[in-house]
Amino acid sequence: MQLSVIILNYNVRYFLEQCVLSVESAIKDMDAEIIVIDNNSHDDSCAMIKARFPSVKLIENKENLGFPKGNNNGVSQAKGEYICILNPDTVVAEDTFEKIASFLAMTKDVGIVGVKLIDGTGNFLPESKRGTPTPWVAFTKITGLYQLFPKSSFFNKYYARHLDENQTGKVDILVGAFMVMNRELYTEIGGFDEKCFMYSDDIDLSYSVLKKGKSNYYFHETTVIHYKGESTVKDDTYMKRFQEAMSFFYKKHFRSSLLFSLFMKLGMVFFSLVKTLQGKPKPKLPPKNYVLISDDEVLREKLEYQFKKPVRLKNLSKALIGNGKTEIIFDQNYIDFKTVIQAFEANKNRGFSFKILPKSCDFMIGSNSSFDRGEVIKILDLGILIHPKTID
Repeated sequence: MQLSVIILNYNVRYFLEQCVLSVESAIKDMDAEIIVIDNNSHDDSCAMIKARFPSVKLIENKENLGFPKGNNNGVSQAKGEYICILNPDTVVAEDTFEKIASFLAMTKDVGIVGVKLIDGTGNFLPESKRGTPTPWVAFTKITGLYQLFPKSSFFNKYYARHLDENQTGKVDILVGAFMVMNRELYTEIGGFDEKCFMYSDDIDLSYSVLKKGKSNYYFHETTVIHYKGESTVKDDTYMKRFQEAMSFFYKKHFRSSLLFSLFMKLGMVFFSLVKTLQGKPKPKLPPKNYVLISDDEVLREKLEYQFKKPVRLKNLSKALIGNGKTEIIFDQNYIDFKTVIQAFEANKNRGFSFKILPKSCDFMIGSNSSFDRGEVIKILDLGILIHPKTID
C-alpha cells in the first residue's frame, strides 16, 4: 500500500467529516487507506464515521490519550509505505497526495514533507515551516521580534524565512497538522514522544528525523486549509505552554541552560507588556451580503430564509469581482476542494469571508477572521439559524 492517512479526532465531528471527504477525493486513484483514531469524543464523531465512511478504519479509544500516543496507535496499524499525520480541522486538495508522491519520487534522503497551510480566510500560516528553536530563536518568537524585523535573517529563524511561502526547500521543523513521511522511518525514531508537552511534539519529531541524517522539506506546490492555525489564539496560557514545550525540547536534545531560562522569562515579560498595550483584537463584523457558488436554487432559498438577508446565486468567476463585506459560500456539490482552496488564496484580504458546504452535508464550515478558529453553521430544513459556535 502506498499511503496511510492518520487522523486523530477529539470532539470535532463536523470538521472531521469535511476532512475525510477531502481525503477520500484525494486518494481515490491511489492505493491508500484512511485511519481515524478517536480519543473518546462525546459528540457523535464515531457514529458519523461508521455511517458515512464504512471503508475508514476507526480506532475508538476509551480515554483521551493525547496527540502523541493517539497518533502512534494509528501508525501502528497502518499498512502504507508512507504515512500522513493529518489534523481533522484541515481540507486537502484533490491532487495534494499525488503531488507529494511525485516530489518524494524525485527527491533523495527525504525525512518529513510539509505543505503550505492557510487559515480559513486564505492567509498563510507561518508555522508551515520553522527553524530549530534554540534559546535565541525561541526568544525572538515569544517576544515577537521577528515581526518587528521582518527582513532580518537574524530575527526570523523561527519561521524559516530564508524560504518564501511560495518556495520549496529544506527546513528544520514542520507542523503536526500535516506531515508526510516514510512509515519505517517514523517507527525507527519511535514516533511522537509520548512524554512531550503540547506544542513540542511535532518539533521533537522533526528534529529527531534530522538527527537521522534526513532532510525535512517544505513543499509549496499544494495548499491545505487548517482552520485552527497557531495564529488564532495568543494568550497567557498559550505562551506558558510554549515555554514548557521549548524547555522540554531543549533539555531533551541539548542540555539544561540558564541562558534558555533567562530568555524565556524575559520573553514572557515582554509578551505580557505588548499584549497589554495592544489590547484585544477587534472582531470582524458580520457580512452584509451573501453569495452562493452553486446551481442549487432550492439551497439558495433555504439560506436566504435562514440568514434573513438576500443570497445571490453565482458562478465562481462572477462571485469574486470587486470586494466588500461579502460572505462566499462554496457548495462542494458544485465545485471541488482544489478550486475552493485556490479561491481562498487568490481573494484573501479583499473583504470576503468564506464558508464551505461539504458534499451531501447539512452544515457549513468557515472562519470570518484570522483571529477566529473555524466555526460550524448548521443548515436546518425549518430555516432556523444555529449561531456560529467556535469549536474548542
